[in-house]
Amino acid sequence: MSKNFQHLLSTAVPIAIENIDTDQIIPARFLKATTRDGFGENLFRDWRFDANNQPKADFILNNPIYQGQMLVAGKNFGCGSSREHAAWAIADYGFKVVVSSFFADIFKNNALNNFILPVQVTDEFLDKIFVAIEKDPNAQFEVDMEKQSLRILSTGDEFKFDINPYKKACLINGYDDIDYLLSLRKEIETYEGSREFNF
Repeated sequence: MSKNFQHLLSTAVPIAIENIDTDQIIPARFLKATTRDGFGENLFRDWRFDANNQPKADFILNNPIYQGQMLVAGKNFGCGSSREHAAWAIADYGFKVVVSSFFADIFKNNALNNFILPVQVTDEFLDKIFVAIEKDPNAQFEVDMEKQSLRILSTGDEFKFDINPYKKACLINGYDDIDYLLSLRKEIETYEGSREFNF
């Protein structure tokens, strides 16, 4: 799967719940694995399945009407413990964008480090997204990384989001921290070659 992110046109999965913490995103009992694979099957595990491991019909991820690579959540998403596994689970499930009106800082950084774009919008724009999905579960949303914009296609409403320029460059190019440094190798070598060392 490609890590670089430039543009996304997708439907969305709405979870209109505030203060979703990392233990709800991925319960602690699933944190024993050391690789990032397989966490998606346990995303929101206790909300998705009952005690007999049967899907709960009333949970949004078990409703085939709602699909897409964008997760829309209530305010204060990713609070609680700092587990990076929460970002792993979201990415492994197939989400590329998470939208909320507020993110916990550690989750936000973990998401960006795992090539997930956390788009923080105002409470008012978040409500517009939920309304658009309620009217039409197949409503389309467009995320443009270069323009730093999120647009509701059915209404034309658009929001310009903030992102750290360094993280933006990493997402557009699919770079992790090491890749980014390697991309600057020529510039670094030129700079080092121009320096005078006095010992």
